[in-house]
Amino acid sequence: MFSFLKKPVFIVLLVLVIDQTLKIWVKTNMMLGEEFSVIGNWFIIHFIENNGMAFGMELAGEFGKIILSVFRIVAVIGIAYYLHQLGKRKAPTGLIFSISLVLAGALGNIIDSAFYGMIFNDSYPQVASLFPAEGGYATFLHGKVVDMFYFPLIDGVFPDWVPFWGGDRFVFFRPVFNVADSAITIGITSILLFQRKFFKE
Repeated sequence: MFSFLKKPVFIVLLVLVIDQTLKIWVKTNMMLGEEFSVIGNWFIIHFIENNGMAFGMELAGEFGKIILSVFRIVAVIGIAYYLHQLGKRKAPTGLIFSISLVLAGALGNIIDSAFYGMIFNDSYPQVASLFPAEGGYATFLHGKVVDMFYFPLIDGVFPDWVPFWGGDRFVFFRPVFNVADSAITIGITSILLFQRKFFKE
């Protein structure tokens, strides 16, 4: 019934299509910093871009950007090879599905980083255009990753008695992320939760 879960190519392509379709829509319909509510005040599409890793983390400077991009490419090659080996060994379906999600998420963010700077112009103070006549905003591997999911589930203030943060405002969940980030997180979490089942040897 769930035989498609054993087909890494299908999983990777499905995640990539969803991830890139949403990112391109956001890039070509929203200006940087723009947002709209999906469900009340706790599910918001909020358009930001970042130079780095999942959930907006990043390495500083141009050198950090190159290091991160090269690391991503090497990691994707390693993950793809490992996934191929799992298929040959007829590994558990859940493990193949989880690794496929991680691979798809890594590829999704690599596409942004590698190509978005070349095929889009700036998203501020305008809505970006795809393949603009004047060219893109950056060179190969210097593009920015598009994030849009924002879930400020709790917005409040720490009580005064809380050490260090007393009286400070807090938002949970603050990071803004994308489909690729979600795929990586789900894949890694599944591996951690079911590691005894996945790695019996």
